[in-house]
Amino acid sequence: MNTEKNPTTTSYILVTGGLGFIGSHTVIQLLENNYHVLVVDNLSNSEMSVLENIHRIVGDKQNALKFFQTDIGNQESMERLFQTFSIKSVIHFAAYKAVAESIQNPLMYYQNNVGNTVVLLSLCMKYGVKSFLFSSSATVYGKSRSPLTEDSEVGIGITNPYGTTKYFIEKILQDLSHAQSHTVSPSSAVTPMKIVILRYFNPVGAHVSGLIGENPKGIPNNLMPFVLKVARQNNPAPRPDCVPGYDPAYEKLSVFGNNYPTRDGTAIRDYIHVTDLANAHLKGLEYSGREDSPMLDVFNIGTGKGTTVMELIQTFTRVNGVKLPYEICEKREGDLDIVFCDTEKSGKVLGWVAEKSLDEMCVDSYGFWV
Repeated sequence: MNTEKNPTTTSYILVTGGLGFIGSHTVIQLLENNYHVLVVDNLSNSEMSVLENIHRIVGDKQNALKFFQTDIGNQESMERLFQTFSIKSVIHFAAYKAVAESIQNPLMYYQNNVGNTVVLLSLCMKYGVKSFLFSSSATVYGKSRSPLTEDSEVGIGITNPYGTTKYFIEKILQDLSHAQSHTVSPSSAVTPMKIVILRYFNPVGAHVSGLIGENPKGIPNNLMPFVLKVARQNNPAPRPDCVPGYDPAYEKLSVFGNNYPTRDGTAIRDYIHVTDLANAHLKGLEYSGREDSPMLDVFNIGTGKGTTVMELIQTFTRVNGVKLPYEICEKREGDLDIVFCDTEKSGKVLGWVAEKSLDEMCVDSYGFWV
């Protein structure tokens, strides 16, 4: 890792997994709001082209961005980073996130998601980081009934190791915050690290420029990237360079279950535009810097509105003028019928609300692909 000593007056926000889907959009908003940003990414589920497109979007503000390709579990390289730069806050996205893969290879998920987070937290404590924002998930609520509030039960009925890793990390953060509150006195020169946990619901969409969006390696695990691949394969390409290779896996979309207790029988989820989600991190960062904010706080980040799978498909075809063939399949084991959140706390405490509509989510998602 090549690093250069920076003036001690320059404070950085470290963003782990900063070239990923949500991370890259958050990096753009940080830069546009005049933060200095360090991005760490091992490129396991991202590409260097994302960094190039971030530069294109932010223009001259790219000078406030530094990128390092390394794994956060590599303690030696991460320690050099903390020694070289003054890191004020950390926004932690880096994690494996494929549900099916986590079921097949749970140890890999526990090592990468939980073990590497412990390495990162140890460095944060050692070098006096002021705040830590964690990218959590609605999966921690397990089978709790919607609408989900921050006080809904967590940790019961989680159906996969990916979700369990998010729950375990939340517990680690709670224990760390508890320990700090008992070891750091008000008169101490040591400033405790404040922790903000953001529980995401279903991020979709893309940057309005069309330059960055969700492009997972391998077969997608989430609905929208699968919708996009099916749409590309079944509709005329707007440009010659957009013509995809044929893949039978994307001839049609699979809708898992149509007999749920919902308005059209398909499962309900809370979809949120990724730029709204990125903005929530800025609000969380500001909140963590307030003197009156607690040592640890938790927020739901969603729209508070449930959308069925069929409503998403119908909206996508309408706003983009495309055809989207689909078939009804059997329910998948572990899939929940209705998942959406209550956003009252994030609105009152963070001053954050989702602004983008489902139409905009679908238009921007397709705009990145075409």
